[in-house]
Amino acid sequence: MNGKTMLLRLNRGIHVFNHKESGFLWVLMRHKSSGGMRPKRKIYYRVDELDKVMELQKKPSLILKLINIIQSQKHKFISLRDLEKEVGFVQKWNFMAVIEKYSSIFYVDSGSCRRPYVRLTNKAEKIASEEHKVKSAMEPIVVKNLRKLLMLSVDCRVPLENIEFIASELGLPCDFKTSLIPEYPEFFSVKEVDGKAHLHLENWDSSLAISAREEGFGRGRDVSSCENRKRVRISKDGNFSGPFAFKMCFPPGFRPNMSYLEHLERWQKMDFPSPYLNARRFDAADPKARKRVVAVLHEFLSLTMEKRMRSTQLDAFHREFLLPSKLLLCLLKHQGIFYITNKGARSTVLLKEAYEGSVLSDKCPLLLHYDRFLSLCGRRDKNCNSPQVRF
Repeated sequence: MNGKTMLLRLNRGIHVFNHKESGFLWVLMRHKSSGGMRPKRKIYYRVDELDKVMELQKKPSLILKLINIIQSQKHKFISLRDLEKEVGFVQKWNFMAVIEKYSSIFYVDSGSCRRPYVRLTNKAEKIASEEHKVKSAMEPIVVKNLRKLLMLSVDCRVPLENIEFIASELGLPCDFKTSLIPEYPEFFSVKEVDGKAHLHLENWDSSLAISAREEGFGRGRDVSSCENRKRVRISKDGNFSGPFAFKMCFPPGFRPNMSYLEHLERWQKMDFPSPYLNARRFDAADPKARKRVVAVLHEFLSLTMEKRMRSTQLDAFHREFLLPSKLLLCLLKHQGIFYITNKGARSTVLLKEAYEGSVLSDKCPLLLHYDRFLSLCGRRDKNCNSPQVRF
């Protein structure tokens, strides 16, 4: 391994190496043969625009976190000394740099009897005052998505700690256990199972058992390119018109051969059970069941605000969704649907069809609310990728 190549991940016999200048990843997968375990090398192509998604969220994350801290104070301001107690001595300096740079959002003042404190500017306060409207608009969305999440699980229940682990990705408020769950006893209940609190689904709603992929097909999602090429037997971009097909977004530089496209066409046309059917009913080795797993992952990511999730968060739902033991291999295999980026502190899985370049195509009211804050510091919409920060 030379200086340009870096080990990114090791997971049950799968090694991923990043070659910094080539624009792709080498994926070494162990497979059995008569001579023992031998590495089989495959290429995983990087997408710079999707890697950029994680880079773009670094500064906004600090800005929105500081706004959240200020708004949580009784008098809507916080002294710089208390800020250090809130975030720690080292992190305080990052926030101080943000305060100094973005004077359009933060204002520092001090009085004769008061230590220096920071508050929001008048423009930022005006945006923050609409928080109640945003919460009202988000509530039906998060309740619906939380119900669908429970319907995806094999027992229609999920450990409460798992929900907390992905709460910001779902757009749930910090106090959802006391402010949201009790408000909907017809949908949710909290019960102990094996000594652990679980969130239970109280009733099944068949009208919700429709995946985002199916809804997209119903709207005629991006199948025109296939319909306009009736003389072409194989679609070179991997997209096919059909009720069981997934939207494919091949990475730049990926040039599939005819054999690959023929195999993909058979896979795209193959029917499979709904992700909302109980996984215990199917043989995990069945190709249709394996395609159903892809649909479960697709739907799970679709329920999040930004259509992305950290790898550790996906791993936390192995038991609830009966995900394959080699989850990383499944994601790598379907690089036209999912993208794994190692930019940032942790690896993140993105749903490729949800992004146009580095920008999320469809934003919920909460993300649009965050973008209004970021617009004050001169960030244009095309660069606004607001991270999840719970109010």
